[in-house]
Amino acid sequence: MTTLELEKLLQELCSLPSENEWVEFKKAEHDYSFEELGKYFSALSNEANLRGKDAAWLVFGVDDKTRNVVGSQYRMQSGGLESLKHEIANHTTNHVSYIEVYELTAPEGRVLMFEIPPAPRGVPVAWKNHYYGRDGESLVALNLEKLERIRRQPPIDWSAGLCHGAKLSDLDPEAIKKARYEYKRKLSEGSSRIDPTEVDSWDDMTFLNKARVTIAGVITNTAIVLLGRPESVRFLDPAIARMTWILRDQDNQTIDYQHFDPPFLLNTDALFARIRNLTYRYLPDQTLFPTEIKQYDSYVIREALHNCIAHQDYEMHQRVNVVETPDELIFSNAGSFIPGSIDAIIEHDAPQEFYRNPFLASAMVNLNLIDTVGSGIIRMFDRQRKRLFPLPDYDLADSRKVMVHIHGRILDERYTKVLLANTNLSLKTVILLDRVQKQVPLTKEEAKQLKTQKLVEGRFPNLFISSGVAAVTGDRSKYIRNRAFDDAYYKDLVLKYLGKYGEAGRRDIDDVLTDKLSDVLSEPQKRSKIRNLLYAMSRRDATIQNIGSKKASRWILTDRGKENLALFSDKKI
Repeated sequence: MTTLELEKLLQELCSLPSENEWVEFKKAEHDYSFEELGKYFSALSNEANLRGKDAAWLVFGVDDKTRNVVGSQYRMQSGGLESLKHEIANHTTNHVSYIEVYELTAPEGRVLMFEIPPAPRGVPVAWKNHYYGRDGESLVALNLEKLERIRRQPPIDWSAGLCHGAKLSDLDPEAIKKARYEYKRKLSEGSSRIDPTEVDSWDDMTFLNKARVTIAGVITNTAIVLLGRPESVRFLDPAIARMTWILRDQDNQTIDYQHFDPPFLLNTDALFARIRNLTYRYLPDQTLFPTEIKQYDSYVIREALHNCIAHQDYEMHQRVNVVETPDELIFSNAGSFIPGSIDAIIEHDAPQEFYRNPFLASAMVNLNLIDTVGSGIIRMFDRQRKRLFPLPDYDLADSRKVMVHIHGRILDERYTKVLLANTNLSLKTVILLDRVQKQVPLTKEEAKQLKTQKLVEGRFPNLFISSGVAAVTGDRSKYIRNRAFDDAYYKDLVLKYLGKYGEAGRRDIDDVLTDKLSDVLSEPQKRSKIRNLLYAMSRRDATIQNIGSKKASRWILTDRGKENLALFSDKKI
């Protein structure tokens, strides 16, 4: 907004009869409580939704009683306001993270105006998992009646939005031709009552209406995304429709990139062609597998990319990204992961009930871009499983983004592939084993399930694939590195070191033992293991003695330690 627009808006807000549910004034004379601020963002966003407002406003630097500008020093430091958006996003339902902060310098002082978008239809906004609202000027918990009113709202489907003013000439003729071809293929593969040859007799607009890309002859956002000429994206403004391919080296440095605008129906193939998909070569002695195989399955690449297009939140003004590294492909799209978790999809094995872009997803099914809405993720897992590659990883840490990692190489724990070849294992069990090889923590119940099937060993939470599986793959050396030796073995090493050198500090003993401890232990766990071992040897066994200080330990053998050392066989450290 321009300064004149902000001044006019501030005047309008200040002229309201009183503070209401969607406007709040604060003097903000000091560093306002971040906790209280988050509650207000939640409350004002929810109330703006319920009252059909385009935005709610939180104004700092204005006296809430007199409506006089008094000025605010809130977050005067450089970058303080920009970082606020990220801080708020970490604790709120994703939509409220798109707040805009306007700074107005008035003669009486500095005014901050927070523009807070209304809660999305059907999705109340929470602050730290609690919903807030307003009772007149008071901040209160959002009552159940208001909460349910928001939740019952049918979401607006952006992809079904009409592009008034757009014409058939704004669509790419080659994309329409391709759409006809794919639509006929889809009809011939299914049980539709429409004869595929009938499609040839339709004019373009009739075809687009039948394929549910347009609505009653009007161009939709979906039509622009899938079939639009590059310059037609102006009809989507301020939403963004763009895909970007990025190539990075082993140091994560970008060495090449390319942007792809609509028509996505054609340009998904163009992006796919940029992915190198190199040949992966297995070790010669692993006869279970072919000598060579492509890093990535074509279906998995296309499904991951098409899912990004179907589920992208285009109003978040971000791109669909495909990042290619030497070892993996990373797909990302804006918007939360609506099913909540991958476990929920695998558990129910059924299409979800709601979609961010149902009109777009339906059109993509009709044009043969995706098989059936909701089944693609499970098929991706199955394809990777059959190729004996690691399963896809869904990174959902950022509630505003979905990131999918597709691995293009076998991980060090090669014995997992033997289990993947066993058709008796459920996909859920395979997912758990995949997490073990990636050292992703399991719950106690999940670990128990794998142990019952004798698929893993180790003490929870430090699990590794069992020795039986390691023996099958010939990866016994890896198994030995994961397996913990008896404490007697480590004590033997300490006694032999002290017998040879007379004394040792803690660093010396760490050097002797650390690389011999189980690889499933973290560095802090290894240090703790050595500390407990030394304590047992000095207090319980009385084989060593600390002659140093608490801060600088120096260990020597006791008489009993020398006696025990004489009994041991001559072993090298």
